[in-house]
Amino acid sequence: MNKLTPVLKPLTLPNGAVLKNRLLMAPMTTCTGFYDGTVTSELVEYYRDRAGSIGTVIVECCFIDRLGPAFPGAIAIDSDDKIPGLKKIADAIKSKGSKAILQIYHGGRMVEPELIGGRTPVAPSAIAAPREGATTPKELTGEEVETMITKFGDAVNRAIKAGFDGVEIHGANTYLIQQFYSQNSNQRTDKWGGDRDKRALFPMEVLEITHKMAKRFADASFIIGYRFSPEELEVPGIRFDDTMYLLEKLAARGLDYVHFSVGQLLRPSIVDTQDPTPLITKFRAMRSETLAKVPVIGVGGVVNKSDAESALEHGFDLVAVGKACIAYPDWADRIINNDHLELYIDSHKREELNIPEPLWRFSLVDAMIRDTSVTGRKYKAGVYQEKVEAEALKLKINVVLDTDRITDIQLVKDDSLDVDFTTTFESLRTRMLVANSPHVDAITGATTQSEALKKAVSRAMTTSNKEHVIDEGGNPQAPQNFDVVVIGSGGAGLAAAIQAHDDGAHVVIIEKMPTIGGNTIKASVGMNAAETRFQKLKGIEDSKDLFYDETLKGGKFKNNPVLLREFVELAPEAIEWLAAKEIELNDITITGGMSIDRTHRPADRSAVGGFLISGLVKNINKREIEVLLETSVSEILFENGAVSGVQVVDEYNDTRILNAKSVIVATGGFSANRNMVVSYRPDLDGFVTTNHAGATGSGIAMLQRLGADTVDMGEIQIHPTVEQTTSYLISEAIRGGGAILVSQAGHRFYNEMETRDKVSAEIIGLPEKSAWIIFDEQVRANNKAADEYIAKGFVLSAPTPQELAVKLNMDPQVLADTLERYNLFVVAKKDEDFGRTTALRHPLNQGPFFAIRIAPGVHHTMGGVTINPDTAVLDAQKQIIPGAWAAGEVVGGIHGANRIGGNAVADIIIFGTLAGRKATAFSKA
Repeated sequence: MNKLTPVLKPLTLPNGAVLKNRLLMAPMTTCTGFYDGTVTSELVEYYRDRAGSIGTVIVECCFIDRLGPAFPGAIAIDSDDKIPGLKKIADAIKSKGSKAILQIYHGGRMVEPELIGGRTPVAPSAIAAPREGATTPKELTGEEVETMITKFGDAVNRAIKAGFDGVEIHGANTYLIQQFYSQNSNQRTDKWGGDRDKRALFPMEVLEITHKMAKRFADASFIIGYRFSPEELEVPGIRFDDTMYLLEKLAARGLDYVHFSVGQLLRPSIVDTQDPTPLITKFRAMRSETLAKVPVIGVGGVVNKSDAESALEHGFDLVAVGKACIAYPDWADRIINNDHLELYIDSHKREELNIPEPLWRFSLVDAMIRDTSVTGRKYKAGVYQEKVEAEALKLKINVVLDTDRITDIQLVKDDSLDVDFTTTFESLRTRMLVANSPHVDAITGATTQSEALKKAVSRAMTTSNKEHVIDEGGNPQAPQNFDVVVIGSGGAGLAAAIQAHDDGAHVVIIEKMPTIGGNTIKASVGMNAAETRFQKLKGIEDSKDLFYDETLKGGKFKNNPVLLREFVELAPEAIEWLAAKEIELNDITITGGMSIDRTHRPADRSAVGGFLISGLVKNINKREIEVLLETSVSEILFENGAVSGVQVVDEYNDTRILNAKSVIVATGGFSANRNMVVSYRPDLDGFVTTNHAGATGSGIAMLQRLGADTVDMGEIQIHPTVEQTTSYLISEAIRGGGAILVSQAGHRFYNEMETRDKVSAEIIGLPEKSAWIIFDEQVRANNKAADEYIAKGFVLSAPTPQELAVKLNMDPQVLADTLERYNLFVVAKKDEDFGRTTALRHPLNQGPFFAIRIAPGVHHTMGGVTINPDTAVLDAQKQIIPGAWAAGEVVGGIHGANRIGGNAVADIIIFGTLAGRKATAFSKA
């Protein structure tokens, strides 16, 4: 690791606060807040993942007033009830060793009425923003202006209470503070408008009240920064000398840094387009000695270490990094290690990179997502001309393609092109050439133009690809041929595809969702198997017969005995199949309904789902198995009494035929299809589900159209321990590790290690219909999933049981007595109250103590299509539907009336690999 780079030098701010290095994460919109601006748990984790080696994280802009959000999903600091959520963000960042600064703002006239309940936005003057369809705002009265300044002060106070190290006053991006300083938006005649001094009064007063709050409620190291946009295109509007005038006044009052808001570090003037001088050069030449003492942050286009070092060389003191921090949560570590980075995001990796779903769909990120479907395309070499049309922009480009890549993108000469777009084009051109893809990030401030340009390049590539196919004597619309089509990319589908490929099949995976993983990625506890190598290494004596008997009992004797016997017999082989593919599950725990430790999980005791999918995807990539994301199967084709392929519809609504003699359906269950659940179980109306949005039962419906029979459709499992606000499943491994369940009254009420259906029924029977899962530091240390729950923000903790009880609104003595009694049972290895015989691992007596409120949620649909032991789908007459195979939760009969925790992961690997093997053999016959 090279630590000689200047970007790692500490910097002392004017107030004495020390930043450990020159790198900051820039404030970027995530659109991830709740409807009222409160913080979500996934937003906390997004920031936690990106803190650490980077010196400072500036959290996205937080609106200070209910009329202030400038975009959907904005987070708020408009009331005290927002403090706890913001505190989670600050704590998450600081726990990793980074400074946490919160940006505060009000959108002013940039606020859309639909974001504020149809009300009219407010601004310095009743002048609409110069954009199509902009609403004319209501002019703030003098009294309202004073109140608005007070609200900024209240926001600073809340930021201090939330534990932030500082605030950044957002005086940029044409929001309210900038609107007060701009002649274009501020045409008032009172003390808040007029000449430059008067227009500067509002930002000065916001800074003044920030200082007052910091002096009153924070220590001397509290950081106060100011973000500014150096120029406006509007006439009249802010010019660079206006900005310098304001910055001098702000610096004289006291600032710890100023922060350029521009799309590129070395951007020149957008007004004086004949002057190529970077604005930072002008800034340094024009600033006074006072302003020179205030560090300046540069931002825009920083991806690699050389970019950051170049920023310092050109006179910036600090460097803010935006989109690179989204694409690479560990960006600072990577550039310190001299990694060369490309600015794109693999379309499969949203969850791995901890990018919240709303941010993933936001244009900022969407433009960086690389479409993997482009990979492997062949092109007819040549020059392809396309038109680009966006708003007033109309131009032509030439896209130069070789047989496998983009070699150049050229602007067709046009004297009407303005310099500003030429700069945008050159930046975007470079990105697309480096990525060999049109799917790169847009240029800040020119999103519409960027998207239009990228679409034009994409059209050229599509045209070239079609011409290549034609030149090769093919038809671009012709069906494609495969041996095996796998529908669904969860564990069963991936295992099936890998096995089919290894057996010599030409395979394709079809996934309707935008990411790989299905419901498997949410699996937590582990994979059950008896008589395994790993059990023997740990001295655990087990038997397949016992595993069979306990699963049959857990399923209330409704399990298909032939499928269950196959399941039990093949489980150890499935463990070895995974190990051979470097997916080793060598730690072992226990779940409810089992009497022996046979639940296999990763060595680090993390949740099995992410570990499993990560390993399977690596194997998919190594084999170069094609995966079609955001592609739905509209029909399984059936000709001459057998399956003949599928008809698919992609995200562009284009239809294709994929021919195959074997189709494996691994689409999961239907827990996320509320109507379907309620049609079989009306009593489950209103229950949350732990499943992902794609678990809609589509595979069952497709197979039913072929005549497939179903079984046990009314057998729907509710999991007893689900955190209700997030629908997050609390792993059975926590109870298997020694945790207990207590009622709101503070008492244990049932054997925690009974089967899921029985424990769920007992919880529903409580007055509150919910309970608390209680565990101590020993359980947490042995279950990595517990750290995940803590990070999600729904775990309460305290040093002692009594203090924990207070947080739970529970009688402290009752909870202490409950734990004491349980601990005696653990020592005696005999639960005199509820007959618990397993997972009595150790007394719960090591603080801190933890609690999670839980209640049941729809978790697994045991019913599905019928199959035989070879995974062939059967019709109502129990006859094989030739070419149709199924594996995973889409299948019924294996689990009976209740699934044992840990059996689902075993199910998907056992029957997924079996389906891959049998389907390939059938396709080759």
